[in-house]
Amino acid sequence: MSSLVGYLAYREQGIYPPSFLSRAETVKRAFSLGLSKYKDLEEVHRGGVTSLDIDPAEGRFLLSGSSSGEVVIHDLHNTTGSLKYTFKCVAHVKRPIGRGRQNVSTHAHSGSVETAQWYPLDTGMFLTSGMDSKLKIWDANALVPADSYEFDSSVYCHDMSPIATKHTLVACGIKGRIKLIDLRSGSASHTLQGHRKTVYTLKWSTREPYVLASGGADSRVLLWDIRSAKGSFMKLDQHNGASQSGNSEQTSTAHSGAVNGLCFTSDGLFLVTFGTDERLRLWNTSNGKNTMVNYGKINNENEKSVQVAISNSCDPTLVYVPEFADVAVYDMFSGERYHTLRGHYHQVTSCAIHPNTHDLYSGSLDRNILQWTADRDSVEEALYQHEHLGKDDGGEGKTVSRTSQVNADEWSSDEEELINVPLEQFL
Repeated sequence: MSSLVGYLAYREQGIYPPSFLSRAETVKRAFSLGLSKYKDLEEVHRGGVTSLDIDPAEGRFLLSGSSSGEVVIHDLHNTTGSLKYTFKCVAHVKRPIGRGRQNVSTHAHSGSVETAQWYPLDTGMFLTSGMDSKLKIWDANALVPADSYEFDSSVYCHDMSPIATKHTLVACGIKGRIKLIDLRSGSASHTLQGHRKTVYTLKWSTREPYVLASGGADSRVLLWDIRSAKGSFMKLDQHNGASQSGNSEQTSTAHSGAVNGLCFTSDGLFLVTFGTDERLRLWNTSNGKNTMVNYGKINNENEKSVQVAISNSCDPTLVYVPEFADVAVYDMFSGERYHTLRGHYHQVTSCAIHPNTHDLYSGSLDRNILQWTADRDSVEEALYQHEHLGKDDGGEGKTVSRTSQVNADEWSSDEEELINVPLEQFL
């Protein structure tokens, strides 16, 4: 019995734990994702979308940055109750471009915004960084920077720990090194030296508040304990120490190309890395070993940061990877490719999963943000009922859904089965 009613009955009888129903529904939604036909986001970006982040505090606001230097916030709550709805832009930091000088902000980035991220604890603050060599900390209500930091080279990425309670450090990836900015003191804490070339991607561990992972153009992935002054404590090796040429410097790389994507699982036990060698790799963070999961070749020609997303509440765990104009969906532990989400017309740069609805949002250089949802069939059914209500022979309340007549016997038998089947049969 695979119906929702069946799961509810099993839970009531104590056969399944309460979390089982939630997990089963999450799996169902994850494997049913498709481009939403009835909900979209208001188009405001004048450049390609480069970064996405859904606020972790409420799951309501979607923050995005673009190659035109703009920062946009969309409200993901449908307050009208309508089935067809466009999520409105509620905040827009607009950079003056060309003749369009209306409602522009003098505080906007003068170059591409490479990373836009919410403050982990509330929606009152967010951070942006970009090619104008600046990191800006914004007051989300006033849309003005509360603080700003300027570096001697472009900031390709930044990240703030989602779990830290004893520090407020922001890691910034620049050319050849990582700068740590302390929001409490308002100054640079210290510098992490180890990469030979530009640092493209950074992620704080979701398990250890002082552990940071970094990937760069030198093909390396380094793990740092920021409390230590000895440099990185782990260098990930794609060959797990088995030298291919006798050159340790050559073989102690995580990829054979630049590393531009990193993502920890929610428990922090595994790390996913993505490189321009068209390879996705899964690492055990406890020992730094490559798990050797084969995902096949995945197109990746982007020389900037790429946002990979992991659906941690799904079993099997799914990983969403931008592949040119598509989003590839893989089983993280087996490497099997389940699905390819098609809808964009240009390079996809970022993926973000909604923590509550498990919908997927993707941003692309085609200036669009697309929503991928599992609610398409239910919306179509509701629209059909609404459009045909009261139209049959001028009567009212005579509308019957297209599937209700077909499934009437099936649903009634399910209910009878739940009532009549003894508990011993489920054990």
